[in-house]
Amino acid sequence: MRNYKFTAEIIRDNEVNQYIGIVPGLPGAHSQAATLDELYKNLQEVVQLCLEELSEDELNNLPDFVGFQQISAVL
Repeated sequence: MRNYKFTAEIIRDNEVNQYIGIVPGLPGAHSQAATLDELYKNLQEVVQLCLEELSEDELNNLPDFVGFQQISAVL
């Protein structure tokens, strides 16, 4: 059994009053919820489901997380 760790990008969508989480590099791994605690649980579940659907080769070739970079722009 192998332990996988992922980093999720989380944003707050004020229009729908929800947190939205996306796991880059894992196709289909995204969810939303009204609270961060609920979003964490939802993302754990969706990551588990996505991993179960991947082949052994796909599991071995998941991208490595490097980091985030903030970019600024002036208008």
